[in-house]
Amino acid sequence: MRFFFRSRKFKIILAVTLALITASAVFALIGGRMAPGANLAASVTAPFRSLITSISDSVSEFFTAHSEGEKLMMENAELEQEINEMHREIAEYERIKEENEELKKYLELKDANRDFQFASATIISRDAGDPYMGFTINKGSLAGISAHDPVITDAGLVGYISEVGLTTSRVTTVLSAELSCGALDNRTNDSGVVRGEIELASAGKTRMVNLSRSCSVAVGDFAVTSGEGIFPEGLLIGSIVSIGNDRYNTSIYADIKPFVAFEEIKRVMVITEFEGQGGIEPGK
Repeated sequence: MRFFFRSRKFKIILAVTLALITASAVFALIGGRMAPGANLAASVTAPFRSLITSISDSVSEFFTAHSEGEKLMMENAELEQEINEMHREIAEYERIKEENEELKKYLELKDANRDFQFASATIISRDAGDPYMGFTINKGSLAGISAHDPVITDAGLVGYISEVGLTTSRVTTVLSAELSCGALDNRTNDSGVVRGEIELASAGKTRMVNLSRSCSVAVGDFAVTSGEGIFPEGLLIGSIVSIGNDRYNTSIYADIKPFVAFEEIKRVMVITEFEGQGGIEPGK
């Protein structure tokens, strides 16, 4: 609106308005000084007075309309700001609600493992060049997270913290060849070591090696952490999908499909403390 008052169009309207007002005053003065019977003067000035009145009314309506328009624009701006604020509040509510739902999923695990301490985190970036689907989370040492802390979801083991900053951390997944952890068949209790391989990672799988030829593992069994190394005992890893003979020794291996869908993860839980924490580093 303020730009309109500075425009050439407005200046022209203002000039015409002032001219008409001046003319109206002159005609009114002339009409007032003429004798009551001077019909000639009244006849001459009448059309001009009518025109001036009409234009004056139009100008008045014009400015009123613009004034109301500016008021409406301000009200709309205020309403839009309120709507945006409501959207922010709804988004925050949905975020908190979703986080609470995630936390509920860990209550059973927490109840079964009173020694566990958790730090929830959100994925903020994925490494497109990592064939093992590693990613970065929005929590670091300021949240009590340390290198080699286990990372899980409610579905099972994700991996471990491989790098830590103040406010972010890097997660290496169970698909990685850098990870090595003790594992058990949950049905037979046969033991092996889970270690990733790049060929398997492309299919979203990992492998449990060093299984004895006399073991009773079977397709469909679950692999869980044994408690050796950096991971606590009993974390779900995945389901055994195939079994084969190791070409380099007399052992057999079992390919595992992790329960975690790595490409779909949005949030994770880091186990910052647990009884027996501080085993050997992954990959050693």
